Amino acid sequence: MTIRAFFEAVKIEQAQPPYDTLHLKIFYPAQFNQSEQEQNLGIIPAAPAQAPFPVVIFFNGVNCETKSYQWLMEKLARRGLVVVGFNWIAENIPGIIGLTPGFDVEKWKPNLYGTGATASALPALLTKLEQLQQQGILAGKLDLEKVIIGGHSAGGKVAIESANPDFFPQIAASFAYGAHMLGGVNFGYEPKTVLPLPDSLPLLLMGGTCDGVIANSTQRYGMSERDSTYSVMQTFSEGITGGRKDSYLLLLEGANHFSLTHPFDETTGTAFLDFPPTQSETKIRSLITDIIILFINAHVRHQSQALQKLQQLLTTTHPLIHSYQQK
Repeated sequence: MTIRAFFEAVKIEQAQPPYDTLHLKIFYPAQFNQSEQEQNLGIIPAAPAQAPFPVVIFFNGVNCETKSYQWLMEKLARRGLVVVGFNWIAENIPGIIGLTPGFDVEKWKPNLYGTGATASALPALLTKLEQLQQQGILAGKLDLEKVIIGGHSAGGKVAIESANPDFFPQIAASFAYGAHMLGGVNFGYEPKTVLPLPDSLPLLLMGGTCDGVIANSTQRYGMSERDSTYSVMQTFSEGITGGRKDSYLLLLEGANHFSLTHPFDETTGTAFLDFPPTQSETKIRSLITDIIILFINAHVRHQSQALQKLQQLLTTTHPLIHSYQQK
């Protein structure tokens, strides 16, 4: 299968220039047709037999470029998905400029949390998908009732906490790696407070047993102990009620905070806080890919065979699966 990508740009109305533009890279399954447009402009049409495509919107971690997740986006596109990644240079916090997944800090405060989506880029991205459905390479080929939002670190946090059909009825599921829902004491939360998730759609929450960024940031949440998995586990334990058997917690043996990124860029952000991985990161990324694809096929595409394979993978002894829970 051929995977192609094209670029787009989106304005964020509430942001101030020059920090008000998202630069998108959109991956899709393609099929060569030897047309003049293909030969002269490099524009390859989408593979018609696989349409309509469910869409994955991926939210990067802070100061993590889209190219660090391209390996994952290409693999998802090979399974018949359109995948949207973006770079947004803006103020993560006042006075600090960097790459951001886009989060509404006000919506994290105790009196406002849960009243709206924290993913500040999401409305504009969904509007762009509607435009792409009307014209261009992907016109008429998107399944906009099956939009999955996922992400890494802070990007994973805004994805899973914004996966609320009351705000966005087109969202069908969410996933995150290296994210948790403990409320910061600087926002006024009591230590170890777990903020509730929408808990109405399928959820895949993943973390690593060697996550040094989470372990070395626990003081933000009123904790004195350093622990790589406590915050993630408490998110699953206290943040959702479950009961539908479509929510999963997966802890990966030997994975660290940046195991999801490749190539790894240690020149920005808090890479220095991380612990070294103790397992092959190539194998970790391969397992993460398999789990995400099976999760989407089982709970968004509703493929019974995928659900069986997902259950088999999670319940069979695997050297990279430290533990898993389902509810």
